[in-house]
Amino acid sequence: MDTDYDVIVAGGGLTGTIVAQAVSHYSNRNLSILSIDRNPENLPGRKSNPGWTCGDACSKEAVDFMTERIKVPWTSPEIEHDVKGVMAFSPDKETAIPFDGDGYMLNRQKLPEIQNARTKKMGVDFDFEINLTSLIYDGLQVIGVQGINNKTKQPYKKTAKVVVDATGVTSMLRNQLENSTKVEKKIDRRDLESTGRHIMYFDKGEEDLTEFDPDYCIIHLDQDIAPGGYGWVFPKADNKVNIGLGVEKSILDQRNQRLGKKDNVASLMEEYLQRNKAIKNAKLSQDPGDIHNNTGVFQVSVRRQNDCMVSGGYMLVGDSAWMPKPIDAGGIGPALIAGTIIGKNVVDAIQANDVTEKGLWQYNLDYIEEYGYKTAGLELFRRLVQTLTNEQISYGMKHFLGNLDVESISKGEHPDFSGLTKLGMIIRGAMNKTVASGLKYTSEQNQWLVEHYRNYPKEPEGFNEWNKSLHKTLDESFAKIATYSKN
Repeated sequence: MDTDYDVIVAGGGLTGTIVAQAVSHYSNRNLSILSIDRNPENLPGRKSNPGWTCGDACSKEAVDFMTERIKVPWTSPEIEHDVKGVMAFSPDKETAIPFDGDGYMLNRQKLPEIQNARTKKMGVDFDFEINLTSLIYDGLQVIGVQGINNKTKQPYKKTAKVVVDATGVTSMLRNQLENSTKVEKKIDRRDLESTGRHIMYFDKGEEDLTEFDPDYCIIHLDQDIAPGGYGWVFPKADNKVNIGLGVEKSILDQRNQRLGKKDNVASLMEEYLQRNKAIKNAKLSQDPGDIHNNTGVFQVSVRRQNDCMVSGGYMLVGDSAWMPKPIDAGGIGPALIAGTIIGKNVVDAIQANDVTEKGLWQYNLDYIEEYGYKTAGLELFRRLVQTLTNEQISYGMKHFLGNLDVESISKGEHPDFSGLTKLGMIIRGAMNKTVASGLKYTSEQNQWLVEHYRNYPKEPEGFNEWNKSLHKTLDESFAKIATYSKN
């Protein structure tokens, strides 16, 4: 059938514009592409009224992945500050473990402006201030999107051969999907974290590299400060910081009950900022690149990506597909990788004249091979950490976790937790045995999960059996991990 466009990218944020650029690149600009965003043109891709609530950090590796494949360079001002990696501190701050390597701090207000200008130069069309409400179907095929034009208040409707959903974690398009039983529509509340952050200038206080380091993104694991999540202090300059935290609601409720408090994300953020002795007299940034983005609260997913990311004529990417890394909620890196990959998959399917579920299926396989194979194991590891007390986390990081173990965890490989072997039967006390047992168990389960994802079905017909086996193992693993918190 004739359609208005070859490809519609729903959502004009960071992920959506990468997808549009990747499709344009891989098709040699021979496909017609429309990017649709709910925001006004001067605030493209904004997540909510407070702005682009995010830690703003991204690994150099992910940016290089994108740049090498679709020839999109990122420089200043979208890159605001270079960092050498991430340092994760134990609750007692006696142990610091580095991971992720070189990276960048991004300006999330400037980045979409530059991205959109670049995307338009590639011939991509844009419609702004469009509130998409649902997909359009022809039998089992998605053939477009519809909604309301917020400027004219008129109905809005556009058709395409493929719709790529980059509308975010609470995507209405995914939630109401009618042509698939494989794509998960709703996310479990326990797999969401509420995050809040400020972008601030400050006067230097005490010299303390556990509180602020211009060369490293700092993560604080602490069940009192950020229950079920972590606090972060990410440098944007010697005297500028992205500071925030994420919490899991049920664990926050337990923490409040334990301490006799009624804290929420906003009050925890204020406490976290006030207790940082390296940051004094902090004020929200009024820079032109921050003015619509200097403070905010939002939700981020912390689970594996959607078990299936395609149906006939429809594909999920970025936050819509729950791609942020389960262990640290970092979403920019996975989005760059997926946005780059999906561009080629879309072009290949259209050129093969097969945009059915089967024709788009390769995207599942390609993303899993590049990144998605490790996310279920990371989800399991996150669940374990969330059950532990501050004392257990500090003990585990000090005695059981080496740098190679953390590197293995981040890469989805099999950490051997050499500390467990080394200590052997020297471990004394129920608390320490609980940590050791939990680490050993999650490592073993991670091994199975990685292997299972390596065997993701090559065709849609094999999915249901594969998925049934995945959920059986995950349910058993989550139940087992829950028992460690009772020991």
